[in-house]
Amino acid sequence: MIQQFIKFCIVGGSGVFVDFGITYLCKEWLRFNKYIANSLGFFCASTSNYLLNRIWTFDSVDPNIATQYLRFFGIAIIGLLINNAVIYLLHDRLKWNFYLSKLFAIGVVTFWNFFMNYFFNF
Repeated sequence: MIQQFIKFCIVGGSGVFVDFGITYLCKEWLRFNKYIANSLGFFCASTSNYLLNRIWTFDSVDPNIATQYLRFFGIAIIGLLINNAVIYLLHDRLKWNFYLSKLFAIGVVTFWNFFMNYFFNF
């Protein structure tokens, strides 16, 4: 499990670049609402993370990819709710920098995503 968690974190690191890139583009350039931009970045990163985790982290050969992806995405949606709640608390209430709040939220959600996927998906 420890080796898988390390791989999961490495994959998640690549997802951080996808997440922050999409979020920054949508929030700063396209002027989307910060929670919509955050959600779009999160969902794009979740999709890339699913593919990398399926292939590398969990070495899954389950032929029912659509069902597995939907379970992964369901877990990610709950993770997104946690993510947005942490951002709301840290950014809106405690006045932290938005991107620092987002980084902290990603750290919190990493544990949720790993354990839920480890026990219920892969």
